[in-house]
Amino acid sequence: MKKLALFFGLLVCIDTALFGQDLSQQVVAGRINDPSQIKKPYVIFISADGFRNDYADKYQAKNLLALREKGVKAVSMKPSYPSVTFSNHYTLATGMYPSTHGIVNNSFYDPNKKQIYVKTDPSAIKDSTWYGGVPIWVLAEQQKMLSAAFYWLGSETAVQGVRPTYWYNFNTKIPMDTRIDAVKKWLQLPEEKRPHLINFYFPEVDVAGHHFGSNSKETAAAVKLVDDAVGQMVQLTKEVGLDVNFVFVSDHGMTEADNKNTLDLPSVIDTSKFIVPNGDALIQIYAKDKRDIKPLYKKLKAEGKDYDVYLTKKMPKRWHYRAKDNKDGRIGDIILIPRLPKIFNLTGRPTSIGKHGFDNDMPDMQATFYAWGPAFKEGMIINSFENVHIYPLLAKVLGLSYGHKVDGDLKVLMPILK
Repeated sequence: MKKLALFFGLLVCIDTALFGQDLSQQVVAGRINDPSQIKKPYVIFISADGFRNDYADKYQAKNLLALREKGVKAVSMKPSYPSVTFSNHYTLATGMYPSTHGIVNNSFYDPNKKQIYVKTDPSAIKDSTWYGGVPIWVLAEQQKMLSAAFYWLGSETAVQGVRPTYWYNFNTKIPMDTRIDAVKKWLQLPEEKRPHLINFYFPEVDVAGHHFGSNSKETAAAVKLVDDAVGQMVQLTKEVGLDVNFVFVSDHGMTEADNKNTLDLPSVIDTSKFIVPNGDALIQIYAKDKRDIKPLYKKLKAEGKDYDVYLTKKMPKRWHYRAKDNKDGRIGDIILIPRLPKIFNLTGRPTSIGKHGFDNDMPDMQATFYAWGPAFKEGMIINSFENVHIYPLLAKVLGLSYGHKVDGDLKVLMPILK
């Protein structure tokens, strides 16, 4: 436990250096719920980053185990490829595959902008030109239904010029009790100012899994922290007298990798000819001159023994990550995928043991889906499904309409609704 506490202390320092210290709630002034929206349902949409689909059972998350029995549990939820945080949180928000919404990895290159998107760069995170689609909170606000977000990728950004009415800049300094209390205060607002959709994000399980592994006592402690917080959140809805729908998900799973004997960037890659953003479970190579692609591909195929080499046009169809899906050109021309337990380490610095980003069919990459509340059937178990289908489900529960194209289909999850 001391190691976990020390690590979260370090995370606070890193977070403060990267993202500043603005801990205050941000409020878009002048908005109220349209009268037609006031009697619509309430949804708290929770993501626990890195909460692998077996964690609730593995670590006996008592609240989640009890709550899913009162609602719906999926055997697992399949993340979009690549199974990384930024890509999948924005997929959960938009109902689109990463190749469709544009956040194709935690770090990637855009040949049109001639810029690299890096997950630790606040200016990129807040630049709306990187983000496609219509996030669920934007959809709500466009139809004059108020929303709130306590962290979620894209919520700090004015996508299509719109942010949630209530939101926070991401930081790790706000204590959990304060975060939970913010949800209670939102739900105690007068009807015309009360958000019907609340997005809430937990980073703790992912952090512990990366640094200590999925089988560690630190990960067990992080699961308990999230489980206790969810229990508190359910209790506060009872205290404020609202019958709220909960959708609890994760973005991906976690597995162990060999973080000692890592792979360097292959020496045949001439970095004066190719752009290679950082990565470990997925390396994307962007050619400055397309004529250089095939010669490099042949060299990599000849020497690659601990990784697989793909031309983008030859990527597996099931990943929705091929050249034909590459509408913004943000998927690399050549993709390198290490064979576990091997991973790439392009920085030369020590790297963590817990990793994700791999094939989204892998058991260890599977995410979690539970839902309970007045909209959902009780005691129901469903088969695994792709996370693109969450968006149309949320829109249906909230009574929101949309006309733009998404990759998700309401038919997949319609059977879980009453």
